[in-house]
Amino acid sequence: MNPHNKIAKILRTEENKIKEICQNMDSLFNTSGALERVAAENNFRVKEILSVLGLKKKSSNREVYNALINKLKKDDKLLFEVLGKPRCTSRENCADIFTVAEKLVGNRQGFFLKREKMAEMLSQCPPPRIMQALGYNTVDDLLKNEDQDQVFSSLRFTESAEWMNEKFIPLYRDLSFADFEKRDIKLILLDSKWLKVAEKFVKKKYHNVSHLKELGIVFVIPLRIDTPGETLRVFSLLLHYLYEIGFYNKLIVKNSQEDDFGQRLIALLRGDVSDNSLEGLAGSKWRIVQRYLAKDDLNDPRLFEPHVNPETIHWDKAENSLTQLDVMYPGLEFTFWKDLNFVGDFFANDGTEELVSFNLIDSVMALVKEKEMIKYLYHHQEALWNRILSEYIGREKMEELIIDNFTEGFIDLGQQ
Repeated sequence: MNPHNKIAKILRTEENKIKEICQNMDSLFNTSGALERVAAENNFRVKEILSVLGLKKKSSNREVYNALINKLKKDDKLLFEVLGKPRCTSRENCADIFTVAEKLVGNRQGFFLKREKMAEMLSQCPPPRIMQALGYNTVDDLLKNEDQDQVFSSLRFTESAEWMNEKFIPLYRDLSFADFEKRDIKLILLDSKWLKVAEKFVKKKYHNVSHLKELGIVFVIPLRIDTPGETLRVFSLLLHYLYEIGFYNKLIVKNSQEDDFGQRLIALLRGDVSDNSLEGLAGSKWRIVQRYLAKDDLNDPRLFEPHVNPETIHWDKAENSLTQLDVMYPGLEFTFWKDLNFVGDFFANDGTEELVSFNLIDSVMALVKEKEMIKYLYHHQEALWNRILSEYIGREKMEELIIDNFTEGFIDLGQQ
């Protein structure tokens, strides 16, 4: 399988499209062989990892996948032990996981919405479900008797999407940068009562880690960690969201003096992705995709054209931070996963070939869902698109161009 064919197959697109993209990029940057180098690096890392796992390229899809999952189980168990067995059902047994995450990420300051402004907005638009469940008649009483950060966090999983999108979020249009202040990002564990409040209205299993970009809050819902892979999933998400909030804060500051600041803020928080035409696959234009489109539609046409995803950048930073744990806690082996985000290959499965992602977060999500036998690939595929672009312009320049061109929704490399 030649490099263009393999990359195209992994990305679920046509070989000719990949060739066209690379030809135009090579012409633009007066280079050659970029895709071949990416493919060669992928092949080298696959061979290297297989060797560590005691496998070979002719090993079956099931053997490779199971070996990666078993490695993760070992890593997750060790992480659970060194972090003080965090069940995250109380502040006390979630303290170590928060402390270590903050230490790994370092600087956590940014400009975030003032709490009094958020309270004012809630007074304008009282959250009906929370008010009903807790028996408050006014928002003033709610915020006087409840922890404000916990109330703000609970909005995202308690109130309906209709209320959030049609009533509350539109209030952000009137915000200005004067409504923001400099403070630290905050990690919090919600009280168990908020889960009970949500369960009155929504019957579903929650992802127990989320964040508020505009408020600088990462929150954990107190669902007991008792599934293989959960410690690593929760911890890596904490790292990811700390980096993501920092990234979006750069965008908030960049847009701070714009007349339509509030509207731009809404677009950032909604995860808007432009659907304007890139005028074919010319290669010089790369769409900025700020969320995982494949979660909603595996066949979204924007997935098959040149694009760059900042989510992958946050995961790169989070997973490189994980490798620092090997120094802090001898015996851990997270260096194994370093720079595997874009790595994967095809392995035999009953006479056919199936793709196996070596991407850490794909593997973690698959481990957590092991009983449901769900495999994940989309983090790997998005990381590969990023890796191709970074081969031409470098990782730092790629992030810089994403921030500079975020509002436009695409990077025109011919204009840089």
